[in-house]
Amino acid sequence: MARTSARPTIALPSVDLLLREQACVTLIGRFGRAPVVEAVRDALAARRAALRGSAAERTPTVHDLIQDAAGRLAEQAAPSLRRVFNLTGTVLHTNLGRALLPREAIDAMALVAADASNLEYDLETGRRGDRDAHLERALCRLTGAEAATVVNNNAAAVLLVLNTLAARKEVPTSRGELIEIGGEFRLPDIMARAGCRLREVGTTNRTHLADFAAAIGPRTGLVMKVHTSNYVIQGFTASAPEGELARLCRERNVPFVVDLGSGTLVDLRAFGLPYEPTARETIAHGADLVTFSGDKLLGGPQAGIIVGRGDLVALIKRNPLKRALRVDKMRVAALAAVLALAADPDRLRERLPTLRALTRPQGEIRRTAERVSAALAPALRGMAAVGVVECESEIGSGAAPSQHVASVAVAVTPLAAKARGGALKRIAAAFRALPVPVIGRVQQDAYLLDCRCLEDAAVESFIAQLGSLDPAGTRSR
Repeated sequence: MARTSARPTIALPSVDLLLREQACVTLIGRFGRAPVVEAVRDALAARRAALRGSAAERTPTVHDLIQDAAGRLAEQAAPSLRRVFNLTGTVLHTNLGRALLPREAIDAMALVAADASNLEYDLETGRRGDRDAHLERALCRLTGAEAATVVNNNAAAVLLVLNTLAARKEVPTSRGELIEIGGEFRLPDIMARAGCRLREVGTTNRTHLADFAAAIGPRTGLVMKVHTSNYVIQGFTASAPEGELARLCRERNVPFVVDLGSGTLVDLRAFGLPYEPTARETIAHGADLVTFSGDKLLGGPQAGIIVGRGDLVALIKRNPLKRALRVDKMRVAALAAVLALAADPDRLRERLPTLRALTRPQGEIRRTAERVSAALAPALRGMAAVGVVECESEIGSGAAPSQHVASVAVAVTPLAAKARGGALKRIAAAFRALPVPVIGRVQQDAYLLDCRCLEDAAVESFIAQLGSLDPAGTRSR
């Protein structure tokens, strides 16, 4: 039998020979010996398989093999979590990391990350302290609550409250508030995992105070009201007012818990934005406990915040689950910095990236879009029309789902009417393949780059990378 693959396979150099090459020595200095050895072996194996598969395959040189290995090493070393440009028009985009942190929070995180800190150490007494102590006073001052604690996200906050106060008990909740958030994450499932029994009251569109009154009994652990942050029920509707529900719960000696979901510490109407209930309002209405997120409208790191009655918060802190759900030192530092900013609402717009993006003037967004459009048009000439259009942004992460904010986008519209869907997919993929990936959205046969979140400081770097755009997919990747 003819030995068609023997010659090219034997012609490949050994691993030891390649490792002695200066280029490989340089790679070892950068990546370490073990990763380089593995990459060289993988490169040899891949080339050997290619030679066996095709008689026409060119025998690789030493340079070819080392380049292969270097490419593999660079790919392995590249972080999978990367910075992107969010031009989707959704300011608080869950898939893109939600709130951008202010410089004060970033600096605070870096400070405690590099050194030891008094995370759980009382400097006055020299004894063990409580990590909530770095946040509780500010949260109580900003919300009017008696006490506060923080866990790693709002779902954890709800889980912890339910498990502490209502394990093996019933939790009356309106049918119209049994929310599902992203990833098929449902409130009834959280209740079940917390060891509670959901007691649905009312109907999808109408729930009255009398429905709650009839549901409260000896098996009731708490009554829960949930802010329907990611949908709106309109038309023939009714819901029990928070104040009346709070009074009913006090009369029946049952805790009243409100899950605000996104949550905010400031009245957004002062900044021209849609109304969202604040934690302070909810406490003032009589809620015993309020839960909300740290990385949505608050504009901070991922966290679940619980504020309310001192005796109930004390019980929650003693729950063994609290330790499993606690936040680390960097999130404590970041949240403390954001809370300090929230105490100064007059300057909050300019200092908090989330609020700055949401309140950015449309004229300023248009000027950004015009600059991007002028720079982008040459790269897409002959393939797509590029223009500036008015559009609407949304807050995102469940806040004010029926409300939108006027914005301006760069619209990329494929010239060929046929197979436009495929062209839009290629254009979107080309933007995602840029050095700093760009994420837009497809709307009405166009690829939109909503410029609301593209601040002036980032425009130059954004435009500079457009020279790498390859919408036809002709360049090697």
